Amino acid sequence: MSYQKRVSMLILLDSVIVLTAIYMGYFTLHPYFNIYTFKTLVISSIALLASHHLFAFKYRLYQKAWEYASIGEMLGIVRAVTLSILSAAIIQFIVNGNVYVRVLGITWMLHIILIGGSRFSWRMYRDYYLRPEVKKSRALIIGAGSAGSMLVRQLIKSHDTDLLPVGFVDDDPKKEKLQIYGVTVFGRTKDIPTLVEKLNIENIIIAIPSLSKKEIQKIYQECSKTNAKTQIMPMIEDIVSGKVAVNQFREVQVEDLLGREPVQLDMESISKKITGKTILVTGAGGSIGSEICRQVSKFKPNKLLLLGHGENSIYQIDMELRNRHGKDFEIIPIIADVQDRDRIFEVMSVHAPDVVYHAAAHKHVPLMEYNPKEAVKNNVIGTKNVAEAADMFGVKTFVLVSTDKAVNPTNVMGSTKRIAEMVIQQLNKTSQTNYVAVRFGNVLGSRGSVIPLFKKQIQSGGPVTVTHPDMTRYFMTIPEASRLVMQAGALARGGEIFVLDMGEPVKIVDLAKNLIHLSGYNIEEIGIKYAGIRPGEKMYEELLGENEVHKKEVFPKIFIGKTVEFDYERVSNLIENHQSFDARFLSDYVLELANKKETLLVKNVN
Repeated sequence: MSYQKRVSMLILLDSVIVLTAIYMGYFTLHPYFNIYTFKTLVISSIALLASHHLFAFKYRLYQKAWEYASIGEMLGIVRAVTLSILSAAIIQFIVNGNVYVRVLGITWMLHIILIGGSRFSWRMYRDYYLRPEVKKSRALIIGAGSAGSMLVRQLIKSHDTDLLPVGFVDDDPKKEKLQIYGVTVFGRTKDIPTLVEKLNIENIIIAIPSLSKKEIQKIYQECSKTNAKTQIMPMIEDIVSGKVAVNQFREVQVEDLLGREPVQLDMESISKKITGKTILVTGAGGSIGSEICRQVSKFKPNKLLLLGHGENSIYQIDMELRNRHGKDFEIIPIIADVQDRDRIFEVMSVHAPDVVYHAAAHKHVPLMEYNPKEAVKNNVIGTKNVAEAADMFGVKTFVLVSTDKAVNPTNVMGSTKRIAEMVIQQLNKTSQTNYVAVRFGNVLGSRGSVIPLFKKQIQSGGPVTVTHPDMTRYFMTIPEASRLVMQAGALARGGEIFVLDMGEPVKIVDLAKNLIHLSGYNIEEIGIKYAGIRPGEKMYEELLGENEVHKKEVFPKIFIGKTVEFDYERVSNLIENHQSFDARFLSDYVLELANKKETLLVKNVN
């Protein structure tokens, strides 16, 4: 129906309603015909009719989409009717010197009932009779607040959704047994498993967008006891801005279950270090390196150097950044190996970077146990080359991406990263460059991490292989790891080791169970197999050694370790003579050197 036809139809309908209301009100109180009062009634009817249409246009009653009507539209009707009745009362007083209060009172009530009923009856007809028959999944909504109420309203009236809300769960005792849009609040978080079984729930929607990670983890623990699919409602800000619809749910991610909030950045200090500067990222094609490049790009450097050994990975991050930021700053892809000292010095000489983020490294623990020489060449010699080039060409800040495996290392990879830390700490004593290291826990979703492996095993039908039921690790996300690198560069004064407050360590087997459930399976379907601890692995990791602990935060959720004195002569001897060592002897030498307790003297950071 066109707009003109729709408005004409509503004007005609309202005219009939207005006249019906006033005449019904009159004859209810005056059942016998009286010519004098009837003349007043006719005048009142004309006044009421004219004023009603006037105020109906003022409050846009003819422009409302009544199939979506709610309290706001009802208030518009009340205002328009009330003002039109008052206008009729004024006309009555002017013409007759008297006001038929009771008649107008009854007319007011009938007017609202008939006008409102005519509008809302269309909505009811549309919702309950024109709606196509669709088989819907029964959904349990977690959170009976404003977001949950908005979600239920949308699900009830939407033709497109395949979800039927049948109950709420909310931990507020005042809401228990209340109904919102006809949907009952049945219980609390602890009742989720029971309610899912009792109500035949197929989907669980977490509709509390402001939940902390710990709260999500607590709720998900209850949801995981069921076979229902669990999803999360999008943020209210994204709904309001139009980025997503109310019913565009996202899956619960492993990152949601870490049990802590992500680190926030000090945007001002980072901007001072990066905006308008030349930034070099080594290992720019890797998981961490590429994300550092993405985060750096947001601060609009003058030049971003993408250095890496793998041609394809550098090509991919180069193309991605050019598509997003190609007009904002210069992007230069550089194919180079950090072990090639001459090439690294050439790059530093030509481009003179202000900040270097050194993310290039061999990181796979079992693989490096079989290839210790390569671990030393890449992680130690490569770091030394890049760090010394930074010193020679006046780089202001050098940030080494290290690992929690560098603490009391039991494997070649961790040992080489610990020695890399020693190298930059020694250089920091004599150089004008500020050298710092950042220690990570395990990075979720990075290449070679457990998440991609577990997902592949689940897709293949299982079982998921876990080394040991008691093995624990600290976990962080790729963006979080990259932010920590940038924040460390902004906080750097030289010689520090920065560590993220990563909350409590997570059992690998619990991570595997969560991932199986998130993938839509149960543990019995996929299975978990314990394969035993691999060469070089620990049962648990540490972020700082006992002689490095410095409890004070230097930034929210970021700690700084104490620097240590060490026998650098032995470190130099290893580096200078690494080619002459037998591979297995080299591995033992690296481990012994990195763990040599008597040569480590604690010294507080100034």
